[in-house]
Amino acid sequence: MNKELLEAMEILEKEKNISKDTMIEAIENSLITACKNHFGKADNVRVAMNRTTGDFAVYAEKEVVEEVEDSIMEISLADARMISPKYVIGDTVQVPLDSKKFGRIATQNAKNVILQKIREEERKALYNDYYSMEKDVATGIVQRYLGRNISINLGKVDAILNESEQVKGETFRPTERIKVYILEVKDTTKGPRISVSRTHPDLVKRLFEEEVSEVHDGTVEIKAIAREAGSRTKIAVKSNEAGVDPVGACVGVNGARVNAIVNELRGEKIDIINWDENPAYLIENALSPAKVICVVADEEAREAQVIVPDYQLSLAIGKEGQNARLAARLTGFKIDIKSETQAKEMGLFEQMGLQYGDGSAPVYEEEGCGNEEEYEASGEDAAQDDYREESSEQ
Repeated sequence: MNKELLEAMEILEKEKNISKDTMIEAIENSLITACKNHFGKADNVRVAMNRTTGDFAVYAEKEVVEEVEDSIMEISLADARMISPKYVIGDTVQVPLDSKKFGRIATQNAKNVILQKIREEERKALYNDYYSMEKDVATGIVQRYLGRNISINLGKVDAILNESEQVKGETFRPTERIKVYILEVKDTTKGPRISVSRTHPDLVKRLFEEEVSEVHDGTVEIKAIAREAGSRTKIAVKSNEAGVDPVGACVGVNGARVNAIVNELRGEKIDIINWDENPAYLIENALSPAKVICVVADEEAREAQVIVPDYQLSLAIGKEGQNARLAARLTGFKIDIKSETQAKEMGLFEQMGLQYGDGSAPVYEEEGCGNEEEYEASGEDAAQDDYREESSEQ
């Protein structure tokens, strides 16, 4: 029986990740509960269990008295000396209890205590496992649609992909494997409740960490990311090691690395740009693939004035303003884009210290970056122009 008990505990330890010590503690508590149900109280009951053999003993500690008033807490001197002649008045005697004589109700209650402890420990182990994965990417299997939400199996527990965290237009089939970003893990009485996302910007970041070894080991650092899920993402990368091209590392040979991420994101376009501490250069990079004539950035006001060639205006703004909007989110600057002709008419070249048409190089003001997500894009209506859907890395 004891051998079977130990084997059962070892199986539970492997399958449920519940320690043997925890289960032994649960058995000890269940025996004390059974004693309380059988005798009415169990304040003086002790359980000793051998962790190696599984043998256990239940006994009550009773005080030796001349005249017994409480048979549960006291024992007469005559009865005590039947156990051992050395006992005297005032000693404490350990009286063995036969757990096999416990009634059906007491036994059932003891069983319930053990089962409840196992369920609690299993829930706690699951919560700890998945809590450590919070803010990380996991691979899940699509189970079923729950209204407009989707149930995703993450192995030992199901997660919920809410409608608000789904990419517009994405549809999934049952048993399909997808990558999700774990937003939050909550501990509930029914087990961990996990919320996941397909729209979070950090999903792209974690995918790059998985796919690009240089990002994973810190050689290449992702400094900023701006995403419109399902459509386009811009990321700014920086190399922490001389001689390593951060953009090239993320793109991979023939685009293999970035294409693997694009495929996982169902065709979402990814622009990878070089990070620059100079905000003007960073803004110029962020507006890629559009070419820029001049950028003047005001760090205090968190604003930037950008001049682009006439034929590049719609590309700089992007379809429905997307390119400028993502660039603003990436850099943290409010970006005002003007065409070359508009800048000339408004006298912006003179304000920037450039004479229009003199062949001068672009002028930059060295300013920092922030986190504002506003953008301003004036000029032609970008929605009516063709937007060249090219990623900057191509």
